[in-house]
Amino acid sequence: MPPSAETQSPILIITGPTGSGKSGIAHQLADEFPLTIISADSRQIITGFDIGSAKPSQNDRERYDYRLLDIIQPGETYSAFRFKEDVEREIKRALRAGRIPIICGGTGLYIRAAVEGIFEIPTPDAELRQRMANDAEKLGAQGLHDKLRAIDPLEAEIIHANNTVRVQRALEIYYLTGKTKSELAESQRLTARPYEFTQLALTPPIADVYAKIESRVDLMFEQGWLAEVEALVERWGIEKIIAARAIGYTEITRHIEGELSLTAAVELIKQNTRRFAKRQMTWLRGADSVEFFAGSAALKNRALSILER
Repeated sequence: MPPSAETQSPILIITGPTGSGKSGIAHQLADEFPLTIISADSRQIITGFDIGSAKPSQNDRERYDYRLLDIIQPGETYSAFRFKEDVEREIKRALRAGRIPIICGGTGLYIRAAVEGIFEIPTPDAELRQRMANDAEKLGAQGLHDKLRAIDPLEAEIIHANNTVRVQRALEIYYLTGKTKSELAESQRLTARPYEFTQLALTPPIADVYAKIESRVDLMFEQGWLAEVEALVERWGIEKIIAARAIGYTEITRHIEGELSLTAAVELIKQNTRRFAKRQMTWLRGADSVEFFAGSAALKNRALSILER
């Protein structure tokens, strides 16, 4: 009998820092099971951001059942809340088709939204933004934090007073919804989620990750990454490419505008990607209910034990 939402074992998530080898494991598993691979990558969702996001090749996309690739255009906004909605739809679609859905990717915010849930907050208008800016200038960082503590003491305990961006956002949430961020988070936690998840993280030694990043960036340029970005700029305009805030694409646009030499752009991409990988590792260590694996073979064996259920 095909799996269903009622009988399905926990949905498998394969995550880890960029360049760790997540996709390779997913492909190996898909060679043995009827998988639907749902991408959790904030760059792979963008149409045309192919080489620099290590998006699956056309051959791989024909061979494996991939979802949530190329779902927005450059410059279009996409939220973690929308990802949660999209991923639940794709899980349901896969189960109805008798396939096994797995999530594969390294965008921590997306994965957390899928696992823990997330609430949608309206976008603040210009008037509220100005009000918050005035408060920040008038009260200073500590005064703003004291204001948050009076409204939402639980969130104030989490956010340092010097992190004015997060303090302002927590205050905005209260002004926009009439509820504190802590109240909304608790409400979301108590809301039953339709699926449970098992998270497996591939976390090789950071030196190995850095070495892979170095060689992969070089390979991406050999594959025509610069030409890809030039074509994207010509089609969509440089502002929309910059608006994506995607590592690699931002640095290459700076080269196209004459701000960086190509050599400097390449080195900056490597540096920023290494920093991103380190942040991913930090996020994973702070996440709940994640199983860690230093090597791909051990993670694959654990994944097989789950899928064979």
